[in-house]
Amino acid sequence: MRAGLVALTVAYVLSQFYRAFLAVLAPVLEAEIGATAEHLAFASGVWLATFAGLQLPVGYALDYLGPRRTAGGLLVAALGAAVFALAQGPGAVTFAMALMGAGCAPALMASLYIFARVYPPAVFASLSGLLIGVSSAGNVLAATPMAWSAEVFGWRACMWGLAALTLLATVAIVAFVRDPPRATVPPGDGAGFLALLRKPSVLLLMPLTFAHYAPVAGVRGLWVGPYLAAVFDLDAVALGNATLAMGIAMILGSFAYGPLDRLLGTRKGILLGGNLALAGALLGLWAWPAAGLGVAVALLCAIGFFGSSYPLMIAHGRSFFPHHLAGRGVTFLNLLAMGGAGIAQIASGRLYAGAATEPVDAADPYATVFLFFGVLVLAGCAAYVFTRDRLD
Repeated sequence: MRAGLVALTVAYVLSQFYRAFLAVLAPVLEAEIGATAEHLAFASGVWLATFAGLQLPVGYALDYLGPRRTAGGLLVAALGAAVFALAQGPGAVTFAMALMGAGCAPALMASLYIFARVYPPAVFASLSGLLIGVSSAGNVLAATPMAWSAEVFGWRACMWGLAALTLLATVAIVAFVRDPPRATVPPGDGAGFLALLRKPSVLLLMPLTFAHYAPVAGVRGLWVGPYLAAVFDLDAVALGNATLAMGIAMILGSFAYGPLDRLLGTRKGILLGGNLALAGALLGLWAWPAAGLGVAVALLCAIGFFGSSYPLMIAHGRSFFPHHLAGRGVTFLNLLAMGGAGIAQIASGRLYAGAATEPVDAADPYATVFLFFGVLVLAGCAAYVFTRDRLD
């Protein structure tokens, strides 16, 4: 199981990379194949939407087929990387991102399923935070290292290398992952799953689950690059350094959120406070988008840190689902988180395009995007206030 978890961790490193690397390639993709910021926002949203759309099938596959065969679907992401390497226009980029999103759909969920089935519930958030923190190396690699590699080797060669690496990771998953014993499934468990979704605490948790990951996925996945290039005139390597700082903040956030529920005896209080801080950072960028590069990077790092509450959010939701529904429970929550991120990213692209028609200055369209994400998080927090805290 240890070798299998290592293989799954590598798969999730790749997943994190694929959802974030467009930010540093945005200028060269626009120059070489005509993929504008709006095109790339749509492609990034399609990655997230495809990833999210497969979560329920992945959940059923985990419960009935096991994580080894389910996570073998990473092969589709290798195909997507190859398609990206051959892309000649925005349409091909979008199709490649859809394939990569589909292939990465089981990468995290297979590990979370193993954590939920094999380890005590009390350590679920800590293990998830550790996995996500380590795997956030993908975010780091998608920053300065990707910018440097694209300049030295060319972005197409980089994508071919990633396709080969993803193929090797798929082979390792099939070779080393071991499925936990099947859980005893009581009669009518599908109806039990649907009944759980009607519980007030689960319903009140859903809006913030939908909203909490959207800003960090949207801003780190795309907007940080065009924003800093347009407003502060940064080159590719400088953009890579700024996104690297945000990626490191995301790693630190994942590690920080993971054990806090056991240390402080609450999940709800930590999640509510962290997401209010996230909304504050977003609204700060809306109010002062051109205040200075140092201020902008500091607020972007705050978004990365406070926006990394995913492991604790999933742990809080997971606590409402019984053992035999672990696969469907965590994948349903992931569907909300990734689906929310995908829908919000596509919407942010439309808002950017509308605001960019006649901006007063270069920062205005990006301020609109930051305001949208900030209001979305605040709306999720407003419902979450009334949900029930739970640690078991």
